Amino acid sequence: MVDSSKTVTLSWQNVNVYVNPPKASYLGPDHALERKHVLRNVNGLVRPGTLVAILGASGSGKTTLLNTLTSRTDNEALESVGDIRVNGVAVGKGIRNISGYVTQDDLFMATMPVKEHLMFRALLRMEAEVTRERRIERVNEVIKELGLTKCQDTIIGNPGRIKGISGGEMRRLSFASEFLTNPPLLFCDEPTSGLDSFMAENIVQTLQQTARRGKTVICTIHQPSSEVFALFDHVIVMAEGRVAFMGGAKQALDFYKGIGLSCPVNFNPADFYIHTMAVRPGKETECKAQIEHICNTFDESENRKAILRDIKSLAESPQEKEIIIEEALSSTSRYEAAFFQQFMAVFVRSWKSTYREPMIIRVRIIQTLILGLMIGLMYLQLDIDQQGVMNINGVLFLILINITSQNLFGVIHTFPLETPIFTREYGIGLYRVDIYFICKTLAELPSFNFIPIIFCSVTYWVVGLYASFGAFCMFTGVILLVANIAVSFGYMVSAAVNSVSTAMAISATIRNHLLIFGGFFLNSHSIPVYFIWLKYFSWFKYANELLAINQWQYIDTIKCSAEASNISAYNTSCLYKDGNSVLKYMNFNKDRVWLDVGLLFAMLVGCRLIAFIILFIKARKFKQ
Repeated sequence: MVDSSKTVTLSWQNVNVYVNPPKASYLGPDHALERKHVLRNVNGLVRPGTLVAILGASGSGKTTLLNTLTSRTDNEALESVGDIRVNGVAVGKGIRNISGYVTQDDLFMATMPVKEHLMFRALLRMEAEVTRERRIERVNEVIKELGLTKCQDTIIGNPGRIKGISGGEMRRLSFASEFLTNPPLLFCDEPTSGLDSFMAENIVQTLQQTARRGKTVICTIHQPSSEVFALFDHVIVMAEGRVAFMGGAKQALDFYKGIGLSCPVNFNPADFYIHTMAVRPGKETECKAQIEHICNTFDESENRKAILRDIKSLAESPQEKEIIIEEALSSTSRYEAAFFQQFMAVFVRSWKSTYREPMIIRVRIIQTLILGLMIGLMYLQLDIDQQGVMNINGVLFLILINITSQNLFGVIHTFPLETPIFTREYGIGLYRVDIYFICKTLAELPSFNFIPIIFCSVTYWVVGLYASFGAFCMFTGVILLVANIAVSFGYMVSAAVNSVSTAMAISATIRNHLLIFGGFFLNSHSIPVYFIWLKYFSWFKYANELLAINQWQYIDTIKCSAEASNISAYNTSCLYKDGNSVLKYMNFNKDRVWLDVGLLFAMLVGCRLIAFIILFIKARKFKQ
């Protein structure tokens, strides 16, 4: 028995959407450019228990209409006007509280099993008063309903990276994620995209069964097979931002036949509608004229007039006291779960996904051991002599470069891949930005600290640096600071861009410029005056100074091969008499130790804070 107080009749009238012209320069928009009219006076009505397909050629306005109905349009790029109502009541953005939205692309944490992912969504998406037992029960119901029982303990995976569930199972998982809250209104953007004909039919059959339980289901659909198209109750044909037809799927054939456009026998009706309403290259004028004629004919049809009468009748007698309206208009927090519950759920997921990811642990540990041994064997037990000074200074700076690169690129290869998942989950109100950022930082903290400690333990003693446990601890502390600065810098760059390749290009360029000012390739006194400001942003400068002081400050004598009796030869070949002379030559000052440590901590916190601010600003654009 369907509860009528929780069913949705969705209506929209005179919906118009405009694309605002892009800004020509920093002075503002170019007023010579006109805004594009992408949806023109669109009307429609969908009742409970109905599965609706929105058809049309590319660029016809299908997805724009779907996003407009769900209040998910980009307010900066698009301007929308129109009257959209739920059961005759204008609920505005409250429609998100009572609807589910399945996007065209499937985004999941690749290392999470199917059931674990659904449990995560249930903990954060279902109402706060629902008990944990009921959440688990609901997860099991949805798994059974969507046919995911066989793969419930299989990791989701990522095509091309991590083997997991199939494409059809991943698509059904997208629906399962939205079905958890049992929304009375469901929107789907091309649910069959990328699936074979069998899986596409299976998915639409699931949607049909959902509609039969009293739900209102609206889908955009791209080139459905005749079997898939036959499963839809109603069809909306879009062309050039207008409605060419809306009504029963069987009525559509009669409408087109009435205007002299008969669908050939044994021809897929969906393909017929799309071909008829498409603008063909080289025949733009004729095609647009035909589209205008069909849309104008539908505007004058009895079918459209009946829809407008129903919309008016519904608006005149709205069901404002229905439970569904109260839910839509509720002004509670956009987050269903409390702060602590969000924190625990996100932290557990971040921890598990971090240490299940093979690139994070196994590959990096092996890489660190091999790199540490190679550096150690290449600079095996260096002597403290004139040549040894250059070798030791070289290996110290080489260690800084490798630690920076390893941790920087470790972040950049993973963080941009996760950012789209975060923005989507934040957009639907699963958790807060600060919770995500803190949890991710805490979850990755052990790996980004443990691995540098392994590296230091291998290289320090094999190379034969200053043999003191205190000096080793100081060395390791500086390397840990540099590693975490590199991680913070990686977060900052990754948050600012949208792809791994872009992040790699930007970070590598900045890193290469900053290491020039580290005091190894260029003496601090030799930096041109117009570039002096850049050295203060280089963590290589502060870290290299600390490592050099830690190595040389207690070295009293440095061996020299020249004879002591030959004063001229001694002064020529013995450049460094002790550790202090090395530091003086490099223009490093022992009095700046704590200043360098403080500045490294400031850079760590500063980069991490900037990364959070960038992520926060970026996420706000996706807020629903």
